[in-house]
Amino acid sequence: MMAPLTAGPFTHSARSVPATMGWVILALLPATLFGLWHYGWPAIFLFLVTIIAAIVAEALSLKIAAKPIKPALLDGSALLTGWLLALTLPPWAPWWIGVVGSLLAIVIAKQLFGGIGQNLFNPAMVARVALLISFPLEMTQFYAPMPLFSPSAPGFLEGLQITFFGVGHYDAVSSATTLGYLKTELGREIPLSQAESGVASISSMAWGDSAGSLGEGSALLLLLGGGWLLYKKVISWHIPVAMLLTILILAALFHWIDSERYVGPLYHLLSAATMLGAFFIATDLVTSPVTRTGQILFGAGCGLLTFVIRTWAGYPEGVAFAVLLMNGATPLIDHYIKPRIYGRDRHGQPLNRRSPEES
Repeated sequence: MMAPLTAGPFTHSARSVPATMGWVILALLPATLFGLWHYGWPAIFLFLVTIIAAIVAEALSLKIAAKPIKPALLDGSALLTGWLLALTLPPWAPWWIGVVGSLLAIVIAKQLFGGIGQNLFNPAMVARVALLISFPLEMTQFYAPMPLFSPSAPGFLEGLQITFFGVGHYDAVSSATTLGYLKTELGREIPLSQAESGVASISSMAWGDSAGSLGEGSALLLLLGGGWLLYKKVISWHIPVAMLLTILILAALFHWIDSERYVGPLYHLLSAATMLGAFFIATDLVTSPVTRTGQILFGAGCGLLTFVIRTWAGYPEGVAFAVLLMNGATPLIDHYIKPRIYGRDRHGQPLNRRSPEES
């Protein structure tokens, strides 16, 4: 008789991996549809190319590794990885950005680590950072939104031309993200009150009427999707609340210290990738801590690093870097912050309980 290869205790969840991926995609759908409508056909084509490339990369990696292909494709993880990556790309980026990013996310950041559940770093964020460092021009080229079917928006064929052959001579207005513009102006020693005249209003940013990556437009729709995940208990509140609160407190504190030098908290919360990162990226079950205390520490670390990178580093956006840095710290957090085992203290030692006869 062979001895069992594994031992209990085991935990069980009624929600399967495909179901979890499906709920996350459903929560992303409002912000995704808004982004696709807001940026038109080029964004739609880039979105489809990125997702298809992720699924193909997953299938080829599994085939080379002689692993079952169908179950892995049906679990939805490759689809979600491609989806999240597409949402972090400039809407009018060339098609090969999506393909290269998907290969980096699936092959390098996921399959080389052993596949789903084994990766140390969030695959979509690995690809996002690698693309930003390797192709800074393509990854920082933004255009003013042109909603689908509006008179100024490119049509179907023009969208194909932009995605697969470049913007060329198309009459598009180059723009910058809100934080990117403010960071540039503050770097030129221009007071914040004066620099704010060149960016969208807070209400416009909340609804997504500003330039940015495909899925970073409407903070309210992302917040709505994140709230839905909390309601369905797909994610817990610990990471997003800790991350958002940390950004809010730090931004408010520094803005209070020098209101002409440091961007206010609403700009940090409603622009760029804050909501996307807090609810959909940092909460990745595989790359975040397992304990509630560890998750709060993880979320606070993401918020702290995001604020530091945005304020003093060379990049106006810091969510991807912050998440990857905290992903690397997750094993350390799990090592030192462990749940107490029943019948033992926090150090794992048996509790010294006296029997009724001794009391």
